[in-house]
Amino acid sequence: MKRGVWRAAAATAFICGSYTAGTTLFMRLTGAGIVRRAAAGTGIILTFDDGPNPLYTPKLLDLLGEYGVKAIFFVVGRHAEQHPELLRRMQREGHLIGIHHYHHRSAWRLTPRQTKREIRRTAAVIERITGNKPHFYRPPYGKLNAAVPFVSDPFITVIWTHILGDWKVRTCDRDLLGRMMAVPADGSVVVLHDDGSNKGADDAAPGHMLPVLRQYLGHCREHGIELLHPGSLVNDSRGVRI
Repeated sequence: MKRGVWRAAAATAFICGSYTAGTTLFMRLTGAGIVRRAAAGTGIILTFDDGPNPLYTPKLLDLLGEYGVKAIFFVVGRHAEQHPELLRRMQREGHLIGIHHYHHRSAWRLTPRQTKREIRRTAAVIERITGNKPHFYRPPYGKLNAAVPFVSDPFITVIWTHILGDWKVRTCDRDLLGRMMAVPADGSVVVLHDDGSNKGADDAAPGHMLPVLRQYLGHCREHGIELLHPGSLVNDSRGVRI
C-alpha cells in the first residue's frame, strides 16, 4: 500500500514538474517558443514589468522621454484598468505595451484555462484602453508552463537575457548600476520594474531604481551604447508590424 502511494506521489510530482519547471527550463535553454534577444543581435532593449504605477511610471516616462529611449511595458491588467491614462501616455510617447497577466500570478500556479484567461483578459484591457492589440507577452517571474505555447498564441513570448534584482532597495543602492553597465550590447533584453507592490519586492524599490537608470542612460549616451526600439525583438519574417 505504501509503495503504491509513493509511486502515485512520484508520478504526480513528475507530471507537475514537467508542466511547470521542466517546461520553463526547456524553453529557456533552447529558446523554443520564446524571444529573448533583439533580432539584429546588437544594442540593448529595456523592458519594464509590473506597472503601471501612479507614482513611479510617470517619472519613468519622463526620464525615458528625456533621453529619447523607447521600451516595452509589460503591464499587469488590473493595474492598467486602474490607471488607463498611463497606458495612453505610453502609447502616445512611442512605447510598446505588452501583457503580464491580469493578476501578478505565476504560470506555475495556473491551469491551462487560467493561464489563457490571465493573458486574454489583459490583452482585452490593453486593446480597450489604447485601441491597439498587443503583440508581446511575458509571464510573471518568467515562469512558463506547458500550456503557454498554445494559449499565448498569437502573442510573442518575451523573456530576457538580464534580470538585475531591482525589486530590492538594497540592490538598487549597492549593485544595480554596475550590473547594468555589465550588460553587453549584443541584443540583450533587460528587465526592470516600475512597480514594487508584488510579494517579495520592496514597495519603494522603483524610486531607488530611477536615479540609477538616469546614470545608466547618461553612460549609454556618453559611450555610444545603442538602446534599441523594442520592435527590434522581431524581424519581418515573423509577420509582425510594430
